[in-house]
Amino acid sequence: MARTLRDPKLHSRTSRLRLSIRREPYWKSISAGCALGYRRGPGTWIAKYRGEDGQRHYSSIGAADDSLDADGHAALSFTQAQEKARGFFKQKARETAGDFSPTDGPYTVADALRDYFADRERRGHKSVRKDRYSADALIIPELGKIGVDKLSRVRIEQWQDGFVNAGAWGREPTGPDDIRKRRSTCNRVLAILKAALNLAHRNGRAPIADAWQRVANYRSVAAARLRYLSDDESRRLINACDPDFRDLVTAALLTGCRYSELARLVVEDFHSDAGTIHIRTSKSGKPRHVVLTAEGANLFARLCLGRGAHELLLTQSNGQPWRASSYTKRLPAACKAARIEHANFHSLRHTYASRLVMRGVPLPVVAAQLGHSSINMVEKHYGHLAPSYVAQTVRQAFGELGIANEAANVVSLSRGA
Repeated sequence: MARTLRDPKLHSRTSRLRLSIRREPYWKSISAGCALGYRRGPGTWIAKYRGEDGQRHYSSIGAADDSLDADGHAALSFTQAQEKARGFFKQKARETAGDFSPTDGPYTVADALRDYFADRERRGHKSVRKDRYSADALIIPELGKIGVDKLSRVRIEQWQDGFVNAGAWGREPTGPDDIRKRRSTCNRVLAILKAALNLAHRNGRAPIADAWQRVANYRSVAAARLRYLSDDESRRLINACDPDFRDLVTAALLTGCRYSELARLVVEDFHSDAGTIHIRTSKSGKPRHVVLTAEGANLFARLCLGRGAHELLLTQSNGQPWRASSYTKRLPAACKAARIEHANFHSLRHTYASRLVMRGVPLPVVAAQLGHSSINMVEKHYGHLAPSYVAQTVRQAFGELGIANEAANVVSLSRGA
């Protein structure tokens, strides 16, 4: 327990009542940057904390025992006020370090994840909700109660093995591809865990970062999930859609935009002179302009007719905006009617990108249209569709040996001959 300090002016009720009434409290330094103040009049205790950045934080922590006997709640003695002020000082010290943990107990993995997501939200990061859901379902049940200072490499690797073999799924894997998918998901969730622990380490809550930094990802788990529609499939799908949904699907095929991006478009986002649409908010958080073909420009020009600048471009037939669940039944029904299998709304984005790549559009241009900051994702998913510079170079340089074209002149000799 911290040592209780004494002050002749503040220690007793009698001495405090001799003080003059003034706005500025009478301060008693508790430690560096921490002070307890008393304001005469109503008789109030005030805590003051000064952080390393010089910013001061104040809090009224309770009434003084000037009229009532001290009970630790309704009225505080000088000693009780010191104890309550020390709790305020500890909390502010954590908050200024980026840690918003409300308790003094062990700093656990669950605490680290909570602070990590709060930090991402404060800085405006995307996909926080999705990552928090993954952490709640796949990390916290197994590792959440472990103190970050007790977390070992072996314990994390045990969590990885349980994740892949049964733990998080409640059933055994059904085959090699199921194991690959689980390992891929495990790598993504492990990245969330490592990021949270790295932040805890930077904030001084995890003294040693070696435990999780030595945990390796599973290898050879990425498989490009690419399903794009042929031109004939695209036309069949459009014909199978209801009129309002048809506009949405057509816009997706002609722009490569995500469902959420299309649902937020308003009339003023279409620039007819430039032939572009403006995506104000994307998954990466960066705006972009998508260049339209003549067919795409005609579509958006039609959608803008008779609408105000701030009206949504794409709405349902009842005038309601497209929600996250608005298409979950419509698209499967349209695909079934069009005899299209294994397609979802993201397949429309794949179709747009694949069509560009197969027609020789440079990968940086495709990345810019899709809103990717680099060509890495485009190259990973669509690079195999592009005309290969390596293949062209090899074929041109190697030439012909003339050993495989005259098959008719080659006579097989029997063993006896």
